[in-house]
Amino acid sequence: MASSITSLTDEARIALDTLTGRASNLVNPTLRIGVTGLSRAGKTVFISALVHNLLHGGRLPLFEAQKSGRIARAFLEEQPDDAVPRFQYEDHIRALIYDRIWPDSTRAISELRLTVEYESASGWNRMFSRGRLSIDIVDYPGEWLLDLPLLGKTYAEFSRDVFELAAFPVRAGLSQEWRARAATVDPNADADEMTARSLAESFTAYLKAGKDDSRALSTLPPGRFLMPGDLEGSPALTFAPLPNLNDVRPRSGSLHAMMARRYEAYKSHVVKPFFREHVTRLDRQIVLVDAMQAMNAGSEAVADLERALTEILNCFRQGRGNLLTDLFSRRIDRILIAATKADHIHHESHDRLQAIVRRISDRAIARADFSGAAVDVVAMAAVRATREGTVGDGSDALPVIMGTPLAGETIDGERFDGKTETAIFPGDLPAKPDSIFQDADSNSHPIRFVRFRPPRLERNTAGMTLSLPHIRLDRALQFLLGDQLA
Repeated sequence: MASSITSLTDEARIALDTLTGRASNLVNPTLRIGVTGLSRAGKTVFISALVHNLLHGGRLPLFEAQKSGRIARAFLEEQPDDAVPRFQYEDHIRALIYDRIWPDSTRAISELRLTVEYESASGWNRMFSRGRLSIDIVDYPGEWLLDLPLLGKTYAEFSRDVFELAAFPVRAGLSQEWRARAATVDPNADADEMTARSLAESFTAYLKAGKDDSRALSTLPPGRFLMPGDLEGSPALTFAPLPNLNDVRPRSGSLHAMMARRYEAYKSHVVKPFFREHVTRLDRQIVLVDAMQAMNAGSEAVADLERALTEILNCFRQGRGNLLTDLFSRRIDRILIAATKADHIHHESHDRLQAIVRRISDRAIARADFSGAAVDVVAMAAVRATREGTVGDGSDALPVIMGTPLAGETIDGERFDGKTETAIFPGDLPAKPDSIFQDADSNSHPIRFVRFRPPRLERNTAGMTLSLPHIRLDRALQFLLGDQLA
């Protein structure tokens, strides 16, 4: 799919950019890592924790370069792309450590450069390598990736697909008001700005309702309707699907023609530049997945998450090239799919969470032509907000997690103030991953999903704040960076 959505002009620009980047790499070796995931999956927290642990020598026993003491130092540098907002690492760390609040979610693309000076494990490499690697971390919303399939669809095809999906049982109630309003509109009537705006607002309200925690839906393009940024109110975001369209060319000056033109403008001015300027420049990719939120919402939300993962993974240019093709085209050679928020369950369920996300990802991985790209799945928590314990004695003891729920969170009718610590039995994940797709009418595997405040960090004997605690962040680092620091 990724190769079918660009023109020859796009490919020429991508090739020139890649060749320039390769030349720069000879002087300053650089690895570009994309970090994506649907909203609330934990992208901002992941990047902040990754950088903080590398800067401050965190406990990373599975990250070989750190464990063996080969990393001399890690430090932040000025990012190379002046037109891309900087990832505000310092603000996010202040929120996590000092305010003990979760930082604001990703709303747009941002970038951060972290440089690592290290000693190679190989004597041969030490002779020819500077022992320096710049890591450009690119943070962007997964909802934007879900827009990429639109590049291969006409407006009529897009409209038919959206109406078909909106009629699914899990969406029918949410989309009812928008579909009813759309049914009163004649696509062949004269174009009218107020009608277009009314339909766009109603359609956007449906998309936003699908993101509610109780629904946890994933496939809700166009992504910029949920995160408009500086495009809010522009004609490129003032359109909506129309019902009962055929593939006949619309009458000039009609509402149909107006909507189709704006849809094409959205693709040309929003979606295609994002793919060309950012996605095609990545070397590695991590996709963060909040599977527990989907499981709490039921099997239809899980199926929707599986559909979204399939579309996301099909968007990447993955695989391995050769010496010639790599000069002109970057390929993502490693993709990590990470189930986040593992600290919300007991460690006895971590492997089950990992198996569930692997099952959700299986079809996506099978459908994508990875052409030699390495793919791994891990259950992790970039910042561990809880600790573990037991309640009861002997055979009646229950494994629990302990932490401070966010203000306003409720458990069995008790509302927390954001200051009181509590112990929670989160529930057991199913042993058979396929079972999460089989409970169409009820959720027989509920998780007591409560949002906790970030942890209070301990200090060492010298009074220095320790690095952010985590679960399996070191394993993620080893997969994404280990071979580059060997």
